[in-house]
Amino acid sequence: MQDLRFPLTFTFNIGTLANDFTTTDATNREIAYVRQKMLRLKEDIQIYRDGSQSEVMYQIRADRWLDWSAAYAFYDAGGREFGKVARRGWKSIWKAEYEIVDDHAQPQFTIREENGWVKVIDQLVGELPVIGWFTGYVFNPSYLVTDRRGREVVRLSKQASFFGRRFQVDRLGPPLDGADDERIMLGLMMMILLERRRG
Repeated sequence: MQDLRFPLTFTFNIGTLANDFTTTDATNREIAYVRQKMLRLKEDIQIYRDGSQSEVMYQIRADRWLDWSAAYAFYDAGGREFGKVARRGWKSIWKAEYEIVDDHAQPQFTIREENGWVKVIDQLVGELPVIGWFTGYVFNPSYLVTDRRGREVVRLSKQASFFGRRFQVDRLGPPLDGADDERIMLGLMMMILLERRRG
């Protein structure tokens, strides 16, 4: 995922049994297809170049069985680990918070949910018959990625859509080097798979 043209869009597929989505750029060019392997005790995510699933670009794997405090390692096509994303423990109960680290286990970026109330209201209203089907048009959480100095890098926001299936990633700061962009995108992809499951 080099030379990304923002904004990017994550569109979840609601007609498949897998937890999967397609990523497109500002020109509507498909840049990745993300698929979570089903019925696994440890998370295993494949990131393909496109929906044909003919070429794996990256893989994300959990370091332990289904666990609140699992870390998710990023691997390139050659199997080299080049970073991780991990939920920040108890802080994430109210507002989602994740940390992205580099290949030397040094913290680089933080992903924070901007308003915890949005998700709470979305979950409560989502339980109501019929009305719950339309919460994707009203309650739309957003997540901010910041660097170690607190500078805003990108924002991922849920877009108004049926079943809450569309998310948009906007760049807020200057372009980063390739490896940083890759870690941020993989971190956001893993985070949104986890958070979407939570509600």
